Amino acid sequence: MMKALLRAAPALLLAATVQAQPLAPPAVPADADPVLAGLIRESLARRPELRQADALVDAERERVPQAGAFQDPILTLGIQNDGFNGLQIGKMDTSYYQVMVTQPLTWPGKRGFRSDVASTGVRIAEATVMRARLTAEADVRRTYLDLLLARDRLALLTRLEALWTKAEGLARSRYENGEGAQSDVLRAQLERNRLRQRRWALEAEERTRVQAVNRLRAHPLDEPFPTSVSVATQALPGLPAQEAALADAERRSPELLVARLQAERATQQVAVARRDRYPDLALTAAIMPRGSLEPMWAAGISMTLPIFSGSKQSRAVAEGEARAAASDGGAEAVLQVLRLRVQERLAQLANLLESAALYREGLIVQSQATADSTLGQYRVGRVTFASVLEAIAGVINDEDGLLQTVAAAQRLSIAAGEVSLEPAGGGAGGLSSGSIPGAGAASGGPSATAGAAPATGGDAGSSSSSMNKM
Repeated sequence: MMKALLRAAPALLLAATVQAQPLAPPAVPADADPVLAGLIRESLARRPELRQADALVDAERERVPQAGAFQDPILTLGIQNDGFNGLQIGKMDTSYYQVMVTQPLTWPGKRGFRSDVASTGVRIAEATVMRARLTAEADVRRTYLDLLLARDRLALLTRLEALWTKAEGLARSRYENGEGAQSDVLRAQLERNRLRQRRWALEAEERTRVQAVNRLRAHPLDEPFPTSVSVATQALPGLPAQEAALADAERRSPELLVARLQAERATQQVAVARRDRYPDLALTAAIMPRGSLEPMWAAGISMTLPIFSGSKQSRAVAEGEARAAASDGGAEAVLQVLRLRVQERLAQLANLLESAALYREGLIVQSQATADSTLGQYRVGRVTFASVLEAIAGVINDEDGLLQTVAAAQRLSIAAGEVSLEPAGGGAGGLSSGSIPGAGAASGGPSATAGAAPATGGDAGSSSSSMNKM
């Protein structure tokens, strides 16, 4: 009896290790993470792209008074003299000095229309700043999420390494008691060595993610910082109603705002072109001192004659109208793409939420039950060691699938907050058996993991396939 218990002890310990991961950790909203909140504040305060966008807004604001200002007056200094035998000023009536000032005057309304065009340019620049800030925050959120996922997968890899160690002990115990094959021990040792290579790759990815986060907050690239949450503990985003999501995206989209402002500016430029058909004026005042003689003075008004309006001003109006029509079409195109992206994200998010629920309520529970059953059968010699390894890998693989599904849903939520026009990635939340290192151990080693394609479901690059690519 005691001998049977000793033989069963490694299997019991292995079963306890498989079940060590909680199935439903407490959910924490992403915005409740103080580390993430601090990273976003630092990035918005220090990122050079935002300073550049703010400076461009200041530059556009300086153009408004320029567009509405009068043209500079023209000062003309001259002399008129009779003959070449010396100055005749004061001696001859037609000899004098001349001081003349000319003030150009645009036709009424032109300066106002040009100021309107410049003011719309300021609003376009401000919308560009909105886009820069939304993108800066989304970049931090995505990169931080990738870091959390890399660290979570490292933790899963640590669990898998422990499982392989226990499995090796179980196989060795059965082999020493004459109940197992030496190949089972060698197989467990082989997989543990392969996991070492995969760990190096994941650790390198974690360092890369840390460097990316530090770059976004203008810190030394290799400066470490702790994280207090994991992907598994983050709450899944809610699924908004389609009408509300569309209305929110149309209200907050910087691209749509820019497209509409460009259409508005094109219409204003048509008004400027039409006003340019009218002539500009110039007022002239001059005084001609004549020495001892009574000074002379002159005043006048002049205007441009738009006699070539058919080939200039009228053509400018037609050009402006064509550009305005093009801008209207551009705004409509942006609106269509925006609506498409919103509905794409909603469809994928609904799929990911269902997949996450299936993982938490079915797959992980079933995987653990399968692993327990397989271990029990292995103890009495009814299944092979390969079945044990496959069952263990199945538990870890399903937990990895849940991690990636939650991360994919978070990426979609980040893209919605960013009001991104980028296509949403295709992620169904389903994972092949090789998406976690060692998952294919029972069916052919590394070749079983080479073609795995875990879901990402995000709008940005992720570390979702880092394990199976190592």
